[in-house]
Amino acid sequence: MNKPKCPLTTSNGAPIADDQNSISAGERGSLTFDNFRLFEKLAHFNRERLPERVVHARGVGAYGTFTLSKDLSDHTIADFLQGVGKKTPMFARFSTVGGGQDSSDYARDPRGFALKFYTTQGNFDLVGNNTPVFFLRDPSKFPDFIHSQKKNPQTNLPDPAAAFEFWANSPQSLHQMTILMSDRGLPYSFRHMDGFSSHTLSLWNKKGERVWIKWHFKTQQGIKTLTNEQAAKMPAFGAQQDLFESIAKGDFPRWRVSLQIMTPAQASSYHINPFDLTKVWPHGDFPLIEIGMLELNRNVDNYFAEVEQAAFAPSNLVPGVGASPDKMLQARLLAYQDAHRYRLGVNNAQLPVNAPRCPVNHYQRDGLMAGGTSIGQAHQTAAVNFYPNDRTQAGAPAPMPEVTEPPMPILGEAWVKAYDTQQEDNFSQAGALFRLMSDDQKNQLANNIAGGLVHANASIQERMLAQFAQADTDYAARVKQALAQR
Repeated sequence: MNKPKCPLTTSNGAPIADDQNSISAGERGSLTFDNFRLFEKLAHFNRERLPERVVHARGVGAYGTFTLSKDLSDHTIADFLQGVGKKTPMFARFSTVGGGQDSSDYARDPRGFALKFYTTQGNFDLVGNNTPVFFLRDPSKFPDFIHSQKKNPQTNLPDPAAAFEFWANSPQSLHQMTILMSDRGLPYSFRHMDGFSSHTLSLWNKKGERVWIKWHFKTQQGIKTLTNEQAAKMPAFGAQQDLFESIAKGDFPRWRVSLQIMTPAQASSYHINPFDLTKVWPHGDFPLIEIGMLELNRNVDNYFAEVEQAAFAPSNLVPGVGASPDKMLQARLLAYQDAHRYRLGVNNAQLPVNAPRCPVNHYQRDGLMAGGTSIGQAHQTAAVNFYPNDRTQAGAPAPMPEVTEPPMPILGEAWVKAYDTQQEDNFSQAGALFRLMSDDQKNQLANNIAGGLVHANASIQERMLAQFAQADTDYAARVKQALAQR
């Protein structure tokens, strides 16, 4: 390979050997703390916009209730998942991903599906999308992916050629791109779409036994989508207006909540990596288990205070709920809280929409806009401000060993290095999804792809057609025909 004329470097000028794969403990293991190049990349990415979010800037939110219909005490010590009929207050924020606050609700884009459960053991945030997969399996590629989806840096205009240039060089994106370009890529409203954790999370019980899970939220309003032509006639604020007005008149949207559950033994021998965010778990092998119902029933009083300042983070976990070796999730454990500290300040959890509904006791102090001592806020008093101390018997905060999370296994004899996953199976599930579509849906998919791909050069078109062919030959043929007609 020829030496590059312009070596890629870190901010201090040191050459980078691999910018596409994060370092992990084994091929399927967790990321390690010496990923300083990744941390620099993500930390800088989080600070690229002020003050709106870099992604998910345009959103709408509402309050509601999660009602449990199946006791999960065999799987978890999480209080909100125990006791049939238990109700947990929550807040939801739906959003488009790529556009700013001045964009349209009807862009062809994934939709954010973020939920904050105000449990008695702290806030549990589930930060997902309306799709069960994502474009990437390694977080080192995330800033580059978002850059490719944003406006052209010179013209400040949409640049579909750049999007396809990224996808042509990143076959792992094909599954999610197929969903995005299908009829599901333009939901009619936030009420008429499903939601997913997308990431693999985990539950663990009092015996220290862990299972891997995926969350699913099935709309009870029915799936409803738009064509490009229909979306062009919709008001830019239509989806936000639809959600607000439906709740205001008492037509409360609901989602059936289900889990897929995989044991560690099944995960170790399953034919796909269960922690790969570009893959789904087939329902035939891991059927949906219904556990409850989510209902949104109260609008916000102030959009800025409650929607714009809402801060969701995958690291907001509660006892009994854990993460997984999903590399994208692992990076988000760092990046989301980092983004909120940048946008809203280090004490953002004291804002009312973010504040837990249970007592908060810790030794974190000071910082911008340090708050008071009420429920859901950290103590900022004359009390002892360090641990360990001699005053725990008198009520000073102390750790609770009984909520210790069980250790997470890694592959035996795992080597710490950057693992290249570019050559994994990126096509089978995209092909299976294509074959589930009706003839009309396949044609919509092909035409939607061709509408953007036509702006790319011949090399990008050829590489994308080769990806489609590996998924299904008819997939490639339809896109090729749609391109020829433009």
